[in-house]
Amino acid sequence: MIEAAAIWGHAIAATLFAALAVWQARLGGASYQRSMLAGALALTAAWALATAALGPASLVARVAESARNLGWLGFMFLLLRLGEGDQRKAAVSGLYGVVALVIGAEIVIDLALRDMTGEVDSVVLFVALVLRLMATIGALVLVHNLYTAAAPAARAGIRLAITGVAVMWAYDLQLYTVAYLAPAWAGEIAALRGIVMLVLAPLFGLAARRRDAWKIRLSRTVAFQSLSLAAIGAYLIVMVVVTTALARFGGEQARGAQVAFVFGSTMAALLLLPAAPFRAWFKVKLAKHFFQHRYDYRTEWLRFTETLGRPGADGGSLDQRVVQAIADITESPGGLLLLPDDSGGLASQDRWNWPSLDAPAIGGDAALVAHFERTGRIVELDAVRRGASADAEAMPEWTLACPSAWAVVPLVHYDRLAGVVLLARPAIDRTLDWEDFDLLRVVGRQAASYLAEARAAEALSEARRFDEFNRRFAFIMHDIKNLVSQLTLLARNAERHADNPDFRADMIATLKESATRMNDLLARLSQHNKGRTAEPRPVPLLSAAEAVASRKRSSHPVTLDGPAELFVFADPLRLEQVLGHLVQNAIDASPPGEPVHVTVRRHGVDAAVEIVDRGSGMSGDFIRTQLFKPFASTKAGGFGIGAYEARTLAAMMGGRIEVESREGEGSRFTLILPQPAGTPVQKVA
Repeated sequence: MIEAAAIWGHAIAATLFAALAVWQARLGGASYQRSMLAGALALTAAWALATAALGPASLVARVAESARNLGWLGFMFLLLRLGEGDQRKAAVSGLYGVVALVIGAEIVIDLALRDMTGEVDSVVLFVALVLRLMATIGALVLVHNLYTAAAPAARAGIRLAITGVAVMWAYDLQLYTVAYLAPAWAGEIAALRGIVMLVLAPLFGLAARRRDAWKIRLSRTVAFQSLSLAAIGAYLIVMVVVTTALARFGGEQARGAQVAFVFGSTMAALLLLPAAPFRAWFKVKLAKHFFQHRYDYRTEWLRFTETLGRPGADGGSLDQRVVQAIADITESPGGLLLLPDDSGGLASQDRWNWPSLDAPAIGGDAALVAHFERTGRIVELDAVRRGASADAEAMPEWTLACPSAWAVVPLVHYDRLAGVVLLARPAIDRTLDWEDFDLLRVVGRQAASYLAEARAAEALSEARRFDEFNRRFAFIMHDIKNLVSQLTLLARNAERHADNPDFRADMIATLKESATRMNDLLARLSQHNKGRTAEPRPVPLLSAAEAVASRKRSSHPVTLDGPAELFVFADPLRLEQVLGHLVQNAIDASPPGEPVHVTVRRHGVDAAVEIVDRGSGMSGDFIRTQLFKPFASTKAGGFGIGAYEARTLAAMMGGRIEVESREGEGSRFTLILPQPAGTPVQKVA
């Protein structure tokens, strides 16, 4: 039954793959991928036919299988070479060559087996089996990395073809593994390969229809992973080959030799592979021998910007991130940032992962700053120590005296030095080349722009703090002017009414209130103290208006009217400030002896205070464009702050100010504030 399934499965698979090969060949065109795919399909058909006719163990079937594997390997290699990023493919292309050589060795051994007999045959058969295992593992590694290297948009196009060859070689890996561990079962598994290929034939047919989406973009990560996986596979195969050879030829000491070899090689791998110097050496050799350029610029730039832009405490300060971002490029273990100071030199600012460096507080003089601004050169300190650099006279002695100091990268922004990064010597010491200099120069300018932007932001923040202080001081000056006017009037009246006991009592109360208000003004100047403010609470509106009106009546007539039971939800101090500004402005605009009328009333769900004067009034254009702007005033010597501060304070309490005015007739200012929750709604009067 199994033998019949093997014969007919391989025969039908041969027919289907032959049909697919003919179909691809008849499509014509000059596509190398299409021609290689047709060849791989034809070789698969030939292998399936030889297996059905002569059996899987025949020489023709074994050679045809190797040719089939070479065909699919060539198809994958062509996908790789015709894709994007050719300068990055030398590493993985070398792996294709290694796997192809292993398959070629299979063919040579299969052909040599015809003339071998006896004990030698079993050894050669074992070697042939190991070679097939190696080839299958290497092919699967290349399949995985080919799919990983494909552009995200192209993976859908190659998915079916990659899946087909992956399943084919994964089944072969199972077959050869069983043949090595349990040879008795290998015949049954080999017989079912025809059924597997029969199922895969439609998959390859569908894959052939999507050939236009085959685009590959290989990265250094893929190359590094490919070589790493290949090294691991080679290590395991060498382990198997050596231990088997020791078991066959080692005699009585075979078991001890096997244990010693396995233990020694395992310990060597565990000690060597995780070591940072070894990994650094491996990356250097990989970049030197397999790539046209040392750096994967896309990866380096993404990592650089990610490090610089990392927010929060975990990312460290910007100064530390700048050092780390530049040090990561050359795999330096640490670095130091020096920034220009007030004296024109360079001061040690911050360091990253370099606590042992003994750096002076002043790391360079003005001549060093001028040198970097003029040349912008990256300095290799080893060249300076050898006397082979033109920068020897400019470099500070302490950098040359430190053996771990490796390179100096100036951060130049628009011909101005924004800083200097001193890099520690990497684990694998090397000299800088033109590619290092070019990349470090570019990232140095980018880091300089980050530092310059950060310093500009700090300066802007400081300017805003000064602007806030100036704004507060302008408000204070306005209030001081009102206090001075009040105290001047008090002093003038004291000359005439000093003997009046009632006047003296009123004068003392006025002086106490003025002192309290001046203390509040001083507190408001502090950025850490907003003044004597309180949480909003229900405030009797008529009482607040009366407190303001009583202070103003000593200099000008003020009338007050309204219900005493009306409350507003406000900060009492701010409410009095707003009313004081509005009443004082009305007094300033009114003729002498003409009273200012203050009226408290309801305004729907809110409460309102109207301040009406019969003064000169304002034009509509002035109200729209200048009234509530600071430093705009119609009064001689006025600061133009009162109306602006009144509206600002009203907005802080959730209220607003409405203005009505006519030139020559007077003005009406209405302060509208919310009432406490639960107050019944009244219609506007």
